[in-house]
Amino acid sequence: MKTKPTLKKCKNGHSFYKSSDCPTCPTCEKLKEPASGFLALLSNPARNALLHHGIDTIQKLSSYTEKEILKIHGIGKASLPVFRKSLEEEGLSFKPKEKAN
Repeated sequence: MKTKPTLKKCKNGHSFYKSSDCPTCPTCEKLKEPASGFLALLSNPARNALLHHGIDTIQKLSSYTEKEILKIHGIGKASLPVFRKSLEEEGLSFKPKEKAN
């Protein structure tokens, strides 16, 4: 059974309808999206996951292995080609895997 959407207003005055208790304003979320850079190429969940972990530049991304990035909740394998291409364009790459002893 679907819940009827409720009209809500965010702290910035935007009106929007939600059928859940989620307070996230779609307009505010859209305004937060970067216009350029590798973060602009990602989905909201992936971008928010990186930002939550302090990864806001391509240089910071290069300090992680692919495996470490994939362990972050909100990041999936579909993001890896975007990451690889963005790193490559800057002459960077993911941190190499650590070799087992």
